[in-house]
Amino acid sequence: MIHKTSKEDATAPEWIKSSYSTPDGPDCVEVAAVPEHVLIRDSKDPNGPRLTLAPTTWTAFLPYAVGH
Repeated sequence: MIHKTSKEDATAPEWIKSSYSTPDGPDCVEVAAVPEHVLIRDSKDPNGPRLTLAPTTWTAFLPYAVGH
């Protein structure tokens, strides 16, 4: 994973880009952990829509994301 600090402001979440993401897409995902939530966005559209998940939902999803 590539760590990328947001340039929005000092209180902005730290976005982590998936190691599977490439500059030319189509699969470009970033994740950020904030208090009580996990945020997910398209790294090609950082100001676009974001998914907001509870940590328990994110934890339950991870095995599917890694293929186990």
